[in-house]
Amino acid sequence: MKIDSEHLEILAMIVEKGGLTEGAEAMGKSQPSVSRTISNFEKRLGMPLFEPGRRPLTPTEFGRTLAEIGLRMHNLNREASVLVDNFKKGHAGHLRIGGTPLFMDGVITTMLAEFQDQIGGAQFEQTYGYFDSLVSKLRNKTLDMAILPMQVRHTPIDLDFQPLLEGRNVIACRKGHPLTRRGPITLAEIDAYSWVAPPADSPLFRDLKRAILSIGSENFQFTFSGGTLASISSFLARSNCLTVLPYSVVYLMQNQGNIVSLPIKVEHPDRALGVLTRKGERLTPVGKSLIKFLKTECEHLERRMERENQLSKRRP
Repeated sequence: MKIDSEHLEILAMIVEKGGLTEGAEAMGKSQPSVSRTISNFEKRLGMPLFEPGRRPLTPTEFGRTLAEIGLRMHNLNREASVLVDNFKKGHAGHLRIGGTPLFMDGVITTMLAEFQDQIGGAQFEQTYGYFDSLVSKLRNKTLDMAILPMQVRHTPIDLDFQPLLEGRNVIACRKGHPLTRRGPITLAEIDAYSWVAPPADSPLFRDLKRAILSIGSENFQFTFSGGTLASISSFLARSNCLTVLPYSVVYLMQNQGNIVSLPIKVEHPDRALGVLTRKGERLTPVGKSLIKFLKTECEHLERRMERENQLSKRRP
């Protein structure tokens, strides 16, 4: 015998709430319709669901057992309804995100955690890569979006790019480094120190070489190269080496108190950190919500960095 799940839910609400009227209200139905449903249900089953003549309504053992099943179904239906509602609002869903290691570790992952904390239902599957590998994964649909620095004019015709942060690099070193003292820094002083280089296949490696040249130096002595943001910052914190990092990464690392930027102007990259997605393909609601959130967070970050920059200029 196939049983209508709604009949079980109605039975469960009557038992749970203690009466026909209360059960009807819980199901959003009228009391007469609920009464008819239970009467027809009993006829179909060939057994009573409630003790005849008992007031208040008292379920039979058979009725109570069915009501327990109905309550589980009611709760599962309610859970499914909440999930669907959250999915439509962009408050739930699974996203596969790829990105360049330094920006993902230094900027974006924190924002992903804040986004998840706000909505509660997002799930992220994160991978690392650079332009070529990320574009390939977007095209074969193993990624939903990629977050990377690139020039807007170099966006592939089959993809869309939405900028988040303008490119800006700084020379970074450990807190307490000899060059962090007050006063102008000479090229000879800079050349006395070796460099920590990011991975050789990263855009930041090319930025490092351009930055060194832009300040008039040709000292390409690398003491440490490759590695993650954690290994680069750990090496910097325990040595007198210098490196070039995105200002946003250094700014957010200041709370840890290990890495600082030097007041030396370097050539900034002609690109922006942004989100790359497939053109013409509708993003899931949670994907749209995340991009909107990242844009807002990056706007706030830009303003905070600009205020810090203006304050540093006014310091004696």
